[in-house]
Amino acid sequence: MDSYKNLDLSIFIKKNKIVGPLASISSKVLKGERITISETVHLYENADLGLLSMLANHVRDLKNGDNVYFNKNFHIEPTNTCIYNCKFCSYHKAASDPESWEMTLNQITKLAENYKEKSITEVHVVGGVHPKWDINYYGKIIKSIKKILPNVHVKAFSAIELEYVIKKANLSHREGMKKLKGYGLDSIPGGGAEIFDPEVREKICSDKATGKQWLEVHEAAHLEGIPSNATMLYGHIESYKHRAEHMDAIRNLQDRTGGFNCFIPLKFRAQHNKLGYLGEVGTVEDLKNFAVSRIFFDNINHIKAYWPMLGKQNTKLAISFGVDDIDGTIDDTTKIYSMAGAEDQKPSMTVEMLTEIIKSSGRVPVERNSLYNIIKYY
Repeated sequence: MDSYKNLDLSIFIKKNKIVGPLASISSKVLKGERITISETVHLYENADLGLLSMLANHVRDLKNGDNVYFNKNFHIEPTNTCIYNCKFCSYHKAASDPESWEMTLNQITKLAENYKEKSITEVHVVGGVHPKWDINYYGKIIKSIKKILPNVHVKAFSAIELEYVIKKANLSHREGMKKLKGYGLDSIPGGGAEIFDPEVREKICSDKATGKQWLEVHEAAHLEGIPSNATMLYGHIESYKHRAEHMDAIRNLQDRTGGFNCFIPLKFRAQHNKLGYLGEVGTVEDLKNFAVSRIFFDNINHIKAYWPMLGKQNTKLAISFGVDDIDGTIDDTTKIYSMAGAEDQKPSMTVEMLTEIIKSSGRVPVERNSLYNIIKYY
C-alpha cells in the first residue's frame, strides 16, 4: 500500500477519536500483525462501517493492489438428491421428490460440450450427497468432463460429498483424495463448512460431516497437492464468536498447509427451508462480515463475494469492504441460491457486466484462472 494511504488511515483513526481496543486493533492491522478471536469479536460488535472499510481495504491493497478478479466458469450440479436434510438448505430433495434430479454421465458430457468453443477456464461441480453414488462414480464424472474439456480446471465436490464417498470406499482421506486426483480432480470448493461449532452444527445440520471432518478432508487435499477454497455460512443462529472461531480454525489449517486459495462468506438465504423463520441479515451485516473476514485472514490472499448469493448491487458494494474477487460468468448453471430466494433467479453475467461492476467501484478488472494466475487485464 502507498504511504499516503497509511497516512489517510492514521488520520481517519485520530479524526474519529478511535481509542481503546479499537485503536489498538487498528494499530495491529496497520503493522501487519495478526488479530485474535476476541479482537475479531470486538470488531464485529463495536467497529463502524467506515473504520472496517478502511482497515479491510488496507489489507486487500497490500495483498492485491487495485485488482478485482473474476473468471469464466460454469457449474455442473449432478444431483440435488441428498441423504442429509440440513435445516438451512433449500436445495435438498429426497429421491422420490418430483423436483429432484440425477444427471447421467451422458447428460454431463452433453453439458460440457456446450462449452467446447468457449474460453471457459473452470467448471465447478457440486451437488447433493447421493445415497447410491461412490468415489468411482465421482471419478467418472471428472473424466467425462475432462474428455470434452481437457484443459479446463475441474473444481469438484464439497468436503461433505467427499467425506461420504471416501468413507464408503473404506479409504483414508488422503487415499481418497489421491484417487480422485488420479481421475483428474484439480481442486475442491469450500462448501459444507457452514459453522464449525458443534452445538450450532447440531441444530442446523446434525446428520452430516462434522466441522472437524471438513477440516480433515481439506487438509488431506492440500497434502496431496490439491488446493481448495473455504466458506462460512453466516446470518442464521450463529454468534460473532462462532464466526471468529470458525475463521480461526481455517486460518490455523492454512498456517500448516497453505492450500486455501480464497475465503468465501456465504449469506444464509431464508426461502424454502426450515430456518426461514429467522429471516435474513441486512446489507450492513453483509459488508461488516466481508470486512472483518479480510482483516482476519492475514494468510489467505483472496476474499470472494459470490455474486449469485449477494446480488449484483451488493457485490459492487462489497468491493469497498475488502473483497477482491467476485467469482465468474456462471451462465445460469447453478440453482443452489436461486432455490433459496436469491435475487438472481437465472444467475449469469457476461464479461462486460463483470468488468463494469469492478470499474464502477474504482478498481481494475482482472480475468484469472482457478489458481489466481492472471489471464487478462481489462
